[in-house]
Amino acid sequence: MFAFPEQFSNATKANLESQFALMSALTTKTFEGVEKLVGLNLSTAKSALEDSSANARQLLGAKDAQEFFALSAQQAQPTAEKALSYGRQLASIAADTGAEFSKAAESQIAEVNRKVISLVDEVTKNAPAGSETYVSALKTAITNANAGYEQFSKTSKQAVEAIESNLNAAMSQFGQATRNVGAAANSAAAA
Repeated sequence: MFAFPEQFSNATKANLESQFALMSALTTKTFEGVEKLVGLNLSTAKSALEDSSANARQLLGAKDAQEFFALSAQQAQPTAEKALSYGRQLASIAADTGAEFSKAAESQIAEVNRKVISLVDEVTKNAPAGSETYVSALKTAITNANAGYEQFSKTSKQAVEAIESNLNAAMSQFGQATRNVGAAANSAAAA
């Protein structure tokens, strides 16, 4: 006699419980990421306001145009460096949050796969004679789905790594460009 309806019901219940646990974990990680982002934005806004006020006071205290432009050139590089720092911190928050999502999803999918395979193995033990072809097809479909997910996961990770690498390269080039502009402006102001 089959216990399939009971097994299926238990598997469905366990799957729903694990999905709720995953959603709870992902919600927590999302709020942690948003909290970090809000903190970063608040501290950046506060710092920008303070710097802006100090820079304006310096510029208003300039005695002539040459001093004004020299002060402007001096202020440009620290401002650009702060923008780079903000970008790096933002990228770090995004990468950390994404990594937590990936880790949670991977563990959840591995657990679901383990349960599905266990259920299929249990059901196939009690399968009627002649159903071997269907059981084999089901196992093949599960194996293929798992292989497809693993390939998708691997490709997604490679894409994220490429984006992070490109972002870091762009930030580095931007930093070098601002240093070059700052040095050129200082040279021009000194002349």
